[in-house]
Amino acid sequence: MTLTEAEREAQLNLEQLKQLVGLVEYDADRDPFPVTGWDAIVFVVGNATQAAHYYQSAWGMELVAYSGPENGNRDHKAFVLKSGSIKFVLKGAVSPDSPLIAHHAKHGDGVVDIALEVPDVDKCIAQAKAAGATVLAEPYEMSDEHGTVRLAAIATYGETRHTLVQREVGGVRYAGPHVPGYVARSSTFVKRESAPKRLFQALDHIVGNVELGKMDEWVAFYNKVMGFVNMAEFVGDDIATEYSALMSKVVANGNHRVKFPLNEPAIAKKRSQIDEYLDFYTGPGAQHLALATNDILRTVDELTKEGVEFLDTPDAYYDDPELRARIGQVRVPIEELKSRKILVDRDEDGYLLQIFTKPLGDRPTVFFEIIERHGSLGFGKGNFKALFESIEREQDKRGNL
Repeated sequence: MTLTEAEREAQLNLEQLKQLVGLVEYDADRDPFPVTGWDAIVFVVGNATQAAHYYQSAWGMELVAYSGPENGNRDHKAFVLKSGSIKFVLKGAVSPDSPLIAHHAKHGDGVVDIALEVPDVDKCIAQAKAAGATVLAEPYEMSDEHGTVRLAAIATYGETRHTLVQREVGGVRYAGPHVPGYVARSSTFVKRESAPKRLFQALDHIVGNVELGKMDEWVAFYNKVMGFVNMAEFVGDDIATEYSALMSKVVANGNHRVKFPLNEPAIAKKRSQIDEYLDFYTGPGAQHLALATNDILRTVDELTKEGVEFLDTPDAYYDDPELRARIGQVRVPIEELKSRKILVDRDEDGYLLQIFTKPLGDRPTVFFEIIERHGSLGFGKGNFKALFESIEREQDKRGNL
């Protein structure tokens, strides 16, 4: 296993990554669609200027690059923010004719592109074509004074795409702050004196919500087109409450850096969180991003200070003797988790701590998960019922259950 450039820049090491995101070894030479890791997560938002400030002030991210009218981009503004090895790109329309306006009017704030770094764009596109994928952009190159990147794009669920980014061309790695068309940019925003360097270090997984009956189709897409492996499956009572239900399967690339749980609604008494998402996003899309940290208590405390709201968990969850017996010893007392409403789960490999924000925008669509792994390669199966009941309580307040 080797580190990606983004991980090296974030001063992470392999042991940290094995804990943070459950990184595993695999033979990339036998992979028909080798993926190095996440490149950037691209959001379309209603006001990128204000969103960029929010992700710096509340989420502790660092502004590193920019594209906009000042450097020739008349269509939109785009701000590139980093935290550890994670890179977000926030795009907001400037031109009244920008296609981003129609996209935002339809979907609201959300993820439009899950860009992946690959060592060989042409190899990946050849595999994608052979497997029947829709190619949105054939391989092409962009260059500036910092070098050259090679890119292409394929379609996935809804209007989401995967841009494939090859950052080493002709043996030379691109040295710019993002890709050609962007300039280095820092912010005048100053963090509080006591604020930590960063609140999260890596991206663990991104959950996609798809329509009823489409989950297996998209699992097969990632298997066939991108060579992803099946990691987990949650159906029936695994992932149901008294009122709502959903089904989920998880696919991952060979080294497990990139993991995609895929959800679809299931028939139940009332409407699930997936139904609500599909209604308000008006179609399939990325539901939540899981941000990995090695100190979830500090992260939650700092985010709470900045006004980030998390889902509530009843005290009865923590007082349940069965839970305490099942999870055993974890690195912090259960009372510390209870005071912050952090969930805990254990499997055969270890345990994890996790908590979920309320929706980040006006629509009840995209939210974040904060996750701290200690050996566990799972997704908190033991917490599903408590989590979904918490989501249902919020849905009911919104009148959408």
